[in-house]
Amino acid sequence: MLRTFLAGTLLVLSTTVIAEETPRYDRINLSVEASEEVDNDTLVAVLYAREEGANAEQISRQVNQRISAAVAEAKKIKGVKVQTLDYSTQPIYGKGSFSNAPKLSGWRVQQSIRLESKESATLSRLVGDLQKTLAVNSISYTVSPERRKTAQDKMISAAIKNFKQRATLISKEMERSGYRLVSMSINTSGFAPPPYMMRGMAKAEMMSDAAPTLEAGTQRIQVSINGMIELQQQ
Repeated sequence: MLRTFLAGTLLVLSTTVIAEETPRYDRINLSVEASEEVDNDTLVAVLYAREEGANAEQISRQVNQRISAAVAEAKKIKGVKVQTLDYSTQPIYGKGSFSNAPKLSGWRVQQSIRLESKESATLSRLVGDLQKTLAVNSISYTVSPERRKTAQDKMISAAIKNFKQRATLISKEMERSGYRLVSMSINTSGFAPPPYMMRGMAKAEMMSDAAPTLEAGTQRIQVSINGMIELQQQ
């Protein structure tokens, strides 16, 4: 029984090796892409409240109050999405003497909120109002998921059409009757402009209620296809 089992196993392994070593001819890798400039339709702003002091509980309460008030104000405006982000409490150390380690001198508490809206003028005014109590970390335009999907679907169709045309052209140039598709991968990407950063503003600038001047611009949506074709024999 043992001898029969081993023989059968060896036979299976031998068959597998032979199958894997079967040569593949006339296979060609092919890459194509399609892209389009799409108008940004969504404005995103990140603002934060930060307090420093010796009493961690007190400054935490101050930050919570400012963020809660901003969230409540944002929720009043139709078409504005609001989301609270990271909350952090960090120790602040003063300079120690030559022989002593730095000593704890206070605390820094910070929390951020993210605002998003397709009504850029409305959100811009809201950001201007919230700067009375919050600082602006970044402002940027992006493409909404709905518009991005529509553009990607369009680019996928265009890229597949380009792939088929290239594959047909290669078949003709190689004097073959046609081709078959062996494998294909489709990749999508978008190249968004970097957000407008507003760091290190002075106190007077933070308290300004002037709405920032913004231009939506565009974003390039790109689809690339990588595939392998096998040329058919005549």
